[in-house]
Amino acid sequence: MSDHPAPSPRARALVTGAYDTHVHVAPDVMERRIDDLDLARRFAEVGLAGFVLKSHYVATAERAAVVRKVVPDVDVLGAVTLNGSMGGMNPAAVEIAGRQGARIVWMPTVDSGNQRRSNATDPPGAKPAMWGALQADLHAQGIVPAVVEVVDEEGLVLDHVRQVLRVMARHDLVLATGHLDGDEILAVVRAAKEEGVRRIVVTHPEFTSQRLPVHRQRELAEAGALLERCFTTPHTGKVAWDDLFDNIRQVGAEHSVLSSDLGQPFNPPVEDGLALFADRLLDAGFSEQDIHTMAVVNSRRVAAAKAEASA
Repeated sequence: MSDHPAPSPRARALVTGAYDTHVHVAPDVMERRIDDLDLARRFAEVGLAGFVLKSHYVATAERAAVVRKVVPDVDVLGAVTLNGSMGGMNPAAVEIAGRQGARIVWMPTVDSGNQRRSNATDPPGAKPAMWGALQADLHAQGIVPAVVEVVDEEGLVLDHVRQVLRVMARHDLVLATGHLDGDEILAVVRAAKEEGVRRIVVTHPEFTSQRLPVHRQRELAEAGALLERCFTTPHTGKVAWDDLFDNIRQVGAEHSVLSSDLGQPFNPPVEDGLALFADRLLDAGFSEQDIHTMAVVNSRRVAAAKAEASA
């Protein structure tokens, strides 16, 4: 694993104090590069403020609470993703997550209607998502959760989705849009604003099953959402780096938030992700202020870090 590049000191300094709001680490149902406790210690060493534990299959707020107790200098936050293993669009799961101090609720990912129906393919040479093999294994065993839909045939947000959004608003949880398609994302974002959700992140808009065009990304930014730029999406070949950079420029750095989406054993160390992203952005001509805004200011807004909680 030593063949990965090391971040520059300049990049490390630029992302100091940032949260990585999207990581996949052990314990998990698939192999991961590092576990949550060791990652917290590494974050402390490199000056990162915290991270959000993402799982497609289980809630993580309990894990996060244990890690915070062991490594109190790093703010590790839990989340829940509304896939079949969590009961789909389940307000009870969101309520419990909120009471346990979770920070983010992802709309369905692997069990979303869009992901199940998507026939989009990765570019040649791209590394496939690790959850694809697990999903295939589950389905081969006949374990096929119901598709989790968010809108009706007319594109209107379903009532039970709005119920979930109201629970999120009450607990001041962040909405992340998961693997929905562009029309679904816009409908859910608008409904979330109507129901009082304060913080919204459009999950990796460059990912294979999203690929949101710039005009849609601008619509979502105007609706108050942050566009999440994940390091792994270009790093694993699912989008060209130049295309991602162009999207950031056209939508505006102030509307983007950087995350790594790291933790896969074949990818770089998770604690290096934001700084490696910063190096790429510097090489592409982005200013230090733009990088600081995307990596630090906006990630702390998502995490509701104390200094930004009233923003």
